[in-house]
Amino acid sequence: MKSHRTGVFSKAAVIVFAVMFLLGSLTFAENQGAPHKVNINQATAKELAELPGIGMKKAEAIIVHRNEQGKFESVDDLKKVKGIGSAIFEKIKGQVTVEGS
Repeated sequence: MKSHRTGVFSKAAVIVFAVMFLLGSLTFAENQGAPHKVNINQATAKELAELPGIGMKKAEAIIVHRNEQGKFESVDDLKKVKGIGSAIFEKIKGQVTVEGS
């Protein structure tokens, strides 16, 4: 037979778990609202390849361009990289930055 104390403990555990779950969900939702921007002057090929429409080949082209031409002055400079046309640029321009370079 269950004691009263065990029942109270179980209810408290459920409440604590529910609160922790809700707080975790809120933190996840906040992080989803403010996507992390990829710094094109510092990103690895793997990080760049995760951008929509980039892939590993274009990511490597971005790094080669960066190494040969120097740091990107603005996000718009990505259009100078072979294989990055207007359509791809429009997909990623809000997800990349040169800030903090």
